[in-house]
Amino acid sequence: MTPLQIDGAYGEGGGQLVRTAVALAALTGTRIRVENIRARRDKPGLAAQHLTAVRAVATLCDAGVSGLELRSQQIGFAPGALRGGEFRFDVGTAGSITLVLQAVLPALIAGRERAHVVVTGGTDVRWSPPVDYLREVMLPLIGRMGASVSLEVSRRGYYPRGGGEVAVSVTPAPLQPLQLADSRPLQSLHTRVHVSNLPLHIAERMRDAVTARLEPVAKRPVAVEMLSFGPEAAVGPGGAVVAWARTKHTVLGAGRVAERGIRAETLGDAVGRSLATDLTAGVTLDLHASDQLLVYLALAGGDSLFRTHRLSSHARTAMWLIEQFLPVGFEVKSEGKLVTVTVHSQ
Repeated sequence: MTPLQIDGAYGEGGGQLVRTAVALAALTGTRIRVENIRARRDKPGLAAQHLTAVRAVATLCDAGVSGLELRSQQIGFAPGALRGGEFRFDVGTAGSITLVLQAVLPALIAGRERAHVVVTGGTDVRWSPPVDYLREVMLPLIGRMGASVSLEVSRRGYYPRGGGEVAVSVTPAPLQPLQLADSRPLQSLHTRVHVSNLPLHIAERMRDAVTARLEPVAKRPVAVEMLSFGPEAAVGPGGAVVAWARTKHTVLGAGRVAERGIRAETLGDAVGRSLATDLTAGVTLDLHASDQLLVYLALAGGDSLFRTHRLSSHARTAMWLIEQFLPVGFEVKSEGKLVTVTVHSQ
């Protein structure tokens, strides 16, 4: 069978395209060849976290893979049958655990057997979702579609050393569509702030800034969880602030990772402002979830719908890629200040 040719430079042209492509190949049994991987990036080709993601998905489906090496700009991927069991994957650097799980989870959920996966690397690193955003926003959304996924963080890890460890357990189930037309009523508001091997006042300042932004808008108190980890529970210094809102139909969230040179108040304020804006506007998926949830909505039977502020280049690229593998179509309509996306099963 001739492999499906995927242009890795299409649209956003980043690592997400590669991760999603191998996940879709695994769950549909489609041979693929991806070329021009991250061609427009300062350092083109596969980085360590991309290698780990492709290797992980290949392991789950006994795939044959070619071209899988650091900075490679083309790979071949020939999947076998998906399987469950226990697996362990190590990024080997501070590469993002959550980005590796973006590739692994769709394949695990589409499989027929339970699976337990442990990934080591960076739990909270720049340019990727903090692990608490995955745990408190993405997994509950996937859970509302019928899948059972649990996540435990046994150790935090940050740039440049990594060393964090996250365990995920998945019980496969047929996914159900989501009709997210309305975000109301708001049921609860939460924030989790953590620091590792850093003074506690940094977490306190992030907490104060995020709650100051959210509480006047939501007109209710924010349930706060503050955590401080030492060397036994975290490798190196770091931290993050994640806030989320549970409503009757959906979960909205925002998160930022602590960065050297950026004030704690600035991080907390950015997270609070982002979530407050979503709540005020009436979106039903935040910007990041509207990108990451697309593959799951495409796997569900029937039609799904959600509303968001705008579609990112990541989301538009994901739509194009998903349509190469699955009999679905995406309808995008601008309605005032929001964008309504409908996923049609064809």
